[in-house]
Amino acid sequence: MYRYNLFTKIVSIMVIMLIPITILYFYSNKTTTDVLRTELNTSNSNQLSFFQNQVESNMELLSSWPILLIHDPDILSLKDTYLKGTHLNLDAINLIKRIQTKISIQESSSNWKSKLYLYSPSIHRMVSENDAIPYSDEDLKREVKSGWHVEKIAEQDGDHFVFSWFSFTPFMSEFSPKKVNTIMKVEFDSRNIEDMLDKFKSDGRRDPFYYKQGTGLIFNRSADKLLAEELVERLEQEQLRQSENRTVNIKGESYSVNIVYSDKMGWYLIDYMPLSEILHPIQTSNRLFYFAIGALLLMSCLVAYLLYVQVQVPVRLLVGGFQRLKQGDYSTRVEIKGKNEFSFLSGRFNSMVEQIQMLIENVLMEKIHVREARLKQLQSQINPHFFYNCFSFITSMAKLDNMGAVVGMSHNLSRYYRYTTRQERDLVALSEETEFVTHYLEIQKMRMSRLQYEVHIPQQMRKRDLPPLVLQPLVENAVIHGIEPVSKEGLVRITGSCNGRVMVLTVDDDGKGMTPEEIIELENKLGKAMDEEMGCGLWNVHQRMRLRFGEDAGLTIAPSPLGGLQVKLQWLLPLTDNNTDDI
Repeated sequence: MYRYNLFTKIVSIMVIMLIPITILYFYSNKTTTDVLRTELNTSNSNQLSFFQNQVESNMELLSSWPILLIHDPDILSLKDTYLKGTHLNLDAINLIKRIQTKISIQESSSNWKSKLYLYSPSIHRMVSENDAIPYSDEDLKREVKSGWHVEKIAEQDGDHFVFSWFSFTPFMSEFSPKKVNTIMKVEFDSRNIEDMLDKFKSDGRRDPFYYKQGTGLIFNRSADKLLAEELVERLEQEQLRQSENRTVNIKGESYSVNIVYSDKMGWYLIDYMPLSEILHPIQTSNRLFYFAIGALLLMSCLVAYLLYVQVQVPVRLLVGGFQRLKQGDYSTRVEIKGKNEFSFLSGRFNSMVEQIQMLIENVLMEKIHVREARLKQLQSQINPHFFYNCFSFITSMAKLDNMGAVVGMSHNLSRYYRYTTRQERDLVALSEETEFVTHYLEIQKMRMSRLQYEVHIPQQMRKRDLPPLVLQPLVENAVIHGIEPVSKEGLVRITGSCNGRVMVLTVDDDGKGMTPEEIIELENKLGKAMDEEMGCGLWNVHQRMRLRFGEDAGLTIAPSPLGGLQVKLQWLLPLTDNNTDDI
């Protein structure tokens, strides 16, 4: 009962205290992680958008060059130049030289490596920084497209892309090489974007790259191309939005992916980062927290165990000693361990029990003799009570010359007398007590012909032992005080019942009875010392039963269902009774 009581309580209290702390930490940790991921995604998206704007600004700058150069006076005058043959004349050569110089200046004005081309339908030549060569109208018509046009070029070191932009005058909805005056083309290589991606990555990004479905990918030069391609395959499983964040799992690793779409380029800028890198500080903090919780719980268990050994065990031994002492084991002793307050208490307990044991041994025999003497005295008070009335009846019947009544009375009286003279025993069988009461009732029935009686006691109950002369005083009270005072026929009923160890004998009569106040007064007198106003019959029975069977035994009085008085005699069989299983 007490073995792990204190230990369990202390550990339980510590666990209960740690549970809300752990729950609060988990909630705080989850909130922190969510906020961190949200802020990180927002920051990543903002940085990607800023980078995207830089790329778009460079592309817008390049796309504005053709518009500026188309209005150059030399380029405008080129449309009025016509060749008489296939070779350029001196004026045309000088004009082209000036245009090439302006193209070179324009190309060098940007950080991006780009090229400008001028297509002149009048001389049917394509003018670049270093050359002026003829071109085919069919090829030109096939190349010219609105917006930025991307052409994929495969090389040994990997694929790259050429971006081109065409402007022409006058503007027309459907391009025709023969109807325009001037065509300008600007183009740049994707290596310019790769340079910017390299610089962007050096600022702390993971592996940014550009992606356009059906076209390809533009990587930074140190990118993990296989991982990026697998990442794109996972992203293509769902439709990409213009700006979003996703978590993608690849080979057991989760990645936080940020995506920004460029309306001007038509490409997606994608950057990714392993969540393990993002959450590494939080995971480290979690491990430290778990370690601290585990260490605290371990220390709590250690402290609880020390308290259990130093406090609970000595207290448990003392409590066990008191429990055994309560059960009557006066030979019990508590083992003394160590030298502390509990060892002092254990020593004093042992001394106390030893003194109690000596007192019990000295007083026990004297107490037993006193109880036996008191039982004999109470029994002697009951034995002469009935004989006075019997001899008076015999005398009366003899005077009336009623020899049958004299013989019947003498017979029953002799059986009665034989029973009482043999009562040196402390206990008799209930069957003998019942036979004795039957003789008594036969005697009373001879005196009062209107008296009837019934006896209903189970056979298994008749085997039980009880003190002698405890049932007869109850029946006598029913006859003398219940039946005799009234003139009608009278009935005395004796019943027995047993429920486990509980034995009950009930005596009912249909006589005079008692008021509730008289019943309460009589029950109160049963528990007190006998006085001169009270008869000794019921009091003796009540006291003898309590002395023999304990405080739960004795008499209870109540109105009878027959109309008179009901007296119950109840007692509890001892646990050592060998015949309890027969009930």
